[in-house]
Amino acid sequence: MNKSKTAVVTGASRGIGRAIATHLARAGYDLAICCRSDREALEDTANTVRSLGQNCLTFMGDMGDSSCVSAFFDKIRHNTPDIDLLVNNVGMSYVGLLQDMHDEDWDRLLQTNLSSAFYCCREIIPSLLSRKSGKIIMISSVWGETGASMEAAYSATKAGINGLTKALAKELAPSGIQVNAVSCGYIDTGMNAHLSAEEQNALFAEIPVGRAASPDEVAEFVVQVATCGEYLTGQILRLDGGWI
Repeated sequence: MNKSKTAVVTGASRGIGRAIATHLARAGYDLAICCRSDREALEDTANTVRSLGQNCLTFMGDMGDSSCVSAFFDKIRHNTPDIDLLVNNVGMSYVGLLQDMHDEDWDRLLQTNLSSAFYCCREIIPSLLSRKSGKIIMISSVWGETGASMEAAYSATKAGINGLTKALAKELAPSGIQVNAVSCGYIDTGMNAHLSAEEQNALFAEIPVGRAASPDEVAEFVVQVATCGEYLTGQILRLDGGWI
């Protein structure tokens, strides 16, 4: 029997992260997952992974805090020597005028959406380099490519993710490591729960497919990217129903 690969998925208690963890388990990956505050939901994700026959390690902590990230990866390394895939999924939204945004809101958004990816990449890269293999997948947004009114700060953090993806891919490609980002359009998650039915319908009218994507559709795409060969790297892969 082939040894299971191991994937790390941040922000896996709900939504896209939970779906990614579940689909990776179905694809034969053992999982290490984390979230910041909802232990019950995280354990529910872990139980789903285990019901699919895969191991699952859980960790509670803020991935925007480098000390928490170090503790998470120390726990992973204590349980498994090799990590094959990192999915930087943890994220949060901020809707509002830029001039109304407080310093603490900006700092929180930047730490959660961008610093978390930097910290996790920094932790995993030495292990990937030692084996000259592995993949990193960032969960980004179409707003990181085009920008969105009332979401300037959020757009900036996702543009940062895209820049990190492209640059890190060039840095790591000679060592056989691939780095790509999935640029999500409108996904049916709690992050978009603030939109009214009228606002959602207006968005659907702009999307050629005519609807939101489900978290499962994002997860299926992430699994496809995870199984692609080494020539796919440094790409911002848009999943938006033809919207942009």
